[in-house]
Amino acid sequence: MSLFNYVVSKTIMHVPKPIVSHFAKGYIAGPSLNDAVRVTKDLNAQGMMTTLDILGEFITGMDEAQGYKREALRILQTIDQEKLDANLSIKPTQMGLLLDKNQCFEIIHELVAEAKKFNNFVRIDIEDVQTTDDTFEFFRKLREEFPGHVGTAFQGYLRRTPQDVINLGDGYQNYRLCKGIYVESRMDAWKHPQAINRNFMESLKLLFKQGSYVGIATHDELLVFEAMNLIREMGLKPDQYEFQMLLGVDEELRKIILAGGHRLRIYVPYGEDWLPYSKRRLKENPAIAQHALKQMLGLNKH
Repeated sequence: MSLFNYVVSKTIMHVPKPIVSHFAKGYIAGPSLNDAVRVTKDLNAQGMMTTLDILGEFITGMDEAQGYKREALRILQTIDQEKLDANLSIKPTQMGLLLDKNQCFEIIHELVAEAKKFNNFVRIDIEDVQTTDDTFEFFRKLREEFPGHVGTAFQGYLRRTPQDVINLGDGYQNYRLCKGIYVESRMDAWKHPQAINRNFMESLKLLFKQGSYVGIATHDELLVFEAMNLIREMGLKPDQYEFQMLLGVDEELRKIILAGGHRLRIYVPYGEDWLPYSKRRLKENPAIAQHALKQMLGLNKH
């Protein structure tokens, strides 16, 4: 890791909001759903799918959860009206998981039921480890009622993930597999980059062997390479998986994935509550901040 990247990763959580805003512009579609629709139409035209997410998490009142639910319903309706190749991602804490578990489940149930009406799909994102068991419990219940319209996610850095994959292998399976970005203890998460990558690939192999549809969510070129090899070795068809990437990250790798005949979905977040998300992403990938700094200094002209 370069000195610049090390400094960014250690200090980003304390950087003032206006500075983070400049570095994070490429990660966020904008403040409104209209911005996310505009970005999605552009990505669809380039052959990419999207998943839309209204930013916000770890709310402090259930009135906020109702507001996020209304916006999520509007997302599903807009996707249908605008004929977008897109689906919806939500976070359980955004819908009140840590405040009222039962009410949170009812909200998510309503969203998945609405997605089924539009023949669409809701991804229940995975968050920090205090929410993992409840998230999987919700998914188990919802997949029985709405197979084909709901999925969840695994995090490659968590020690528990391969066993979680096995435990959830007894029903409909649609997952996002990412490395993970929340700060967890060493007891819960692998810390060495090679250990994280090996756990990621072990989990991916288990998922494919169980017949799961997997969104392979990574910008790590080595993991993309390993995943492509595994796909070829197992003789998988393009409709059995997809790659996933964040908005604003490594557009050249996007082109490589598409050129290889693979499907690709871009995560398109929007909204006013962008700061926590942006800080986590900049900590994960300080190269974005480095690129933005070069632009500010006029060093990317050639």
